[in-house]
Amino acid sequence: MAELNDSSRNRKSIPKVDLTAMVDLAFLLITFFMLTTSLAKPVAMDIVKPDNSDPEASLDFAASRTMTILLGKHNKIAWYMGEAGKTSPKIEGFREIRHSILNNKTNVAFANADHPKKTLSVIIKPTSGANYKNFVDIMDELAVTKIKTAPAIDDDHITDIEKEFMRLNDIL
Repeated sequence: MAELNDSSRNRKSIPKVDLTAMVDLAFLLITFFMLTTSLAKPVAMDIVKPDNSDPEASLDFAASRTMTILLGKHNKIAWYMGEAGKTSPKIEGFREIRHSILNNKTNVAFANADHPKKTLSVIIKPTSGANYKNFVDIMDELAVTKIKTAPAIDDDHITDIEKEFMRLNDIL
């Protein structure tokens, strides 16, 4: 450390503060809080998968309250309300799907007079063109839109009508 020497007679000593103890204390506190804090715990989401071992067991959803989401290639989504073949699917990207889910949720709530047990049910059908990131993204969208019922994941029962629609639109 550099010092400035003054050769005058009335030299006043400049007080010096030793900050070594303060720095040690700061590092001890930082270390203590880093080791004692808990990081964000992973949160699991409940999903429903059809049981293929029992052909009689099936998941019954009211068509008027069911939104089916088909995950395709090129980060595209086809979705429809109700039964396959009776309503025309809409093709969207991941930017627009949240708005569609919220609209359908509001429409179902309005049609059922906000009955707590009659809420929007969602069936997700990932196709061979979809990737894992698409699946995680759609699950995140369902969490953000606060869909109360556990989404049903059904990648084994994609109907021929759904496959044909997706093939015609180049997203299968």
